[in-house]
This record gives sequence, structure tokens and C-alpha cells, in this order.
Amino acid sequence: MKRLLMVLAILCLLVAVSVQVPGGNGAVSAAGKKYTIATVPKVSGIAWFDRMSEGVKKFAKDTGHEAFQVGPQKADAALQVQIIEDLIAQKVDAICVVPFSQEALEPVLKKARSRGIVVIAHEASGIQNVDFDIEAFDNAAYGAHFMDHLAKLMGEEGEYAVFVGSLTSKSHNEWVDASIKRQKEKYPKMKLVTERLETYDDQKIAYQKTRELLKAYPNLKGIQGSAMADAPGAALAVEEMGLIGKVHIVGTSLVSVAGKYLKSGACSLIGFWDPADAGYAMNKLAVMILDGKRDQIKTGLDLGIPGYRNLKLQGKVLYGSAWVDVTKENMDKYNF
Repeated sequence: MKRLLMVLAILCLLVAVSVQVPGGNGAVSAAGKKYTIATVPKVSGIAWFDRMSEGVKKFAKDTGHEAFQVGPQKADAALQVQIIEDLIAQKVDAICVVPFSQEALEPVLKKARSRGIVVIAHEASGIQNVDFDIEAFDNAAYGAHFMDHLAKLMGEEGEYAVFVGSLTSKSHNEWVDASIKRQKEKYPKMKLVTERLETYDDQKIAYQKTRELLKAYPNLKGIQGSAMADAPGAALAVEEMGLIGKVHIVGTSLVSVAGKYLKSGACSLIGFWDPADAGYAMNKLAVMILDGKRDQIKTGLDLGIPGYRNLKLQGKVLYGSAWVDVTKENMDKYNF
């Protein structure tokens, strides 16, 4: 009888370890391997990457892998490089990274890969020293759609300006490039008043630069932001200067940050993708490679994550379809 019970217990254990973890690859249980995966955002302590951290933590909980997030206290490429150097020394299995400057990170990521570390990037479609980069959507389409919204708000004429987190932030500049291109092709009566302005992902800087812009260009009618902090920073300046309805703001942000400005009308529209899903997707890709499933990473790949269910592969870049547009009319649907 005891022997029978022991056999049954072993069978139950085998069944348990073979079950795939919901939302994950079943990597720890099925393959018997536990990986250490670090996610390195552009900067820590802001809502966007706090939300990404939630996705990383969920991945760790779902799969049993040691997945964690660590980033610099300010948006600085040199600080990101140092963190990655430390992770290389710790011999992590994979690094997922959102580069502040992809050019600055290329050498250290090359070093990581030479040590056998899997590297997955996000918001860095032109980066070279990675296994894959995963984008929430086609960056050109995203940027052009912001211009279409801004043009409608401005009556397709007048002066506007554009912000980026950094001149080295690849995705931000791709959005702005596409936006300006769309304006020149479709809205010839609109005019870009100055070169793109850097905010360093800092809401205070966005606020201050907006005040300076509005003083220098009193006829300014529109602003397109790129970093999460741009739209709310600009909207605060518009509120304070009594220009709601006269200066229109669109850009990437989150409801938790820009919601009050959507309500007041200082900000007209924000677009975003869920950073938590992006963090989860990066980690899931890393595990697929570590498990020897690189050949499965191709067009049509379904990661089982909203917006990442039918990915398109171009070179090393995977494109999803994860963006949403939010105004004061639908902002209550989102709690982040």
C-alpha cells in the first residue's frame, strides 16, 4: 500500500511540473531551468517604467524565473551602461533594455552577448547588438497618426512644436520624423517653428520649455510630445497661461499622469501602449531564446499578450499592434 501511494505521489508530481504556467512558457517547470533576467529601463521612479516593472514582476510570478527591473535614477546613458556592466559581472542569463541612447549602449550590449547573455530591446528599432528588438507598433504609423489628430485640432494651419525625451531616443525621433513628414505632405499650411526640443523625460523640463516656447512664439497652436512627461508638462503650462482651447497638445503619456489635463481640456489626446505588457513580452522572448526556441520567433508569433498576438518580424525587429488613443471621453477605461 505504501509503495502504491509513493508511485501515485510521484505521478502527481510529474503531471504538476509538466503543466505550462498561464501567461508564460512553462520554462521553469517543463525544462527544469530557472533563469535570471534583468530589465533595464531608461530611468527609474517615473510612472511609465513603474508600470513596466509591474509586468516584469508578473512575469516572475507567472513563470518562477528570477525576473527583476533595475534602472538609473535619472535618464543618463552612462548610468545605463554601468548598470549593464554590473549585470554582466553578475552573469545574468538575459538583459531586457529600453535604451536612453542606443548608440551609447551598443558596445556594452555587444560585450553582454559575447558572454552568452541574451539581449532583448524595446523602443530601439535600429539597434544592432541584440537578439531581438520588440516594438509595440510601427513607429512611423504612430507618429503620423499624432499629426493627423493635431492637424484636426489646429484646423490644419498654424504653428506647432515637437518634443522628444532625447535626441538619442530612437522611437521618439522616429515618431517625430513621421509626424513632420505627414505635416509636410498633407498639411502645408502648418509650420514647425523650431527644431525638436529635448525634455530628458522630465515633466518639469517639459513645463519650462513650453512656457519659453509660448513666449517666443505667441501664435503657437499645437505641441506634440513624445516622452511620457511631455504632454502633462506642456499642459500645465497651457493651463497656467490661460491658453486652453488655443494651444492643443497631443502625445504619448499615461492616464495616471495626464488624466487631469485631459479632463481640464489642456491636453486633447494621449496615445500609449501598456508598459507592463511590453516588459512581460521582452522577458517572454528572452526565455524562448534561452530555451532554444529561437526558430519559433518569426512573423505570426503569438506571445499570448494583448497587442502582441500576431507579431511581424523585419530583420531583428518584431512589431505588434498595441497602441490605444485616449481622450477625456474614454480615459475612465484605464487605471494606469
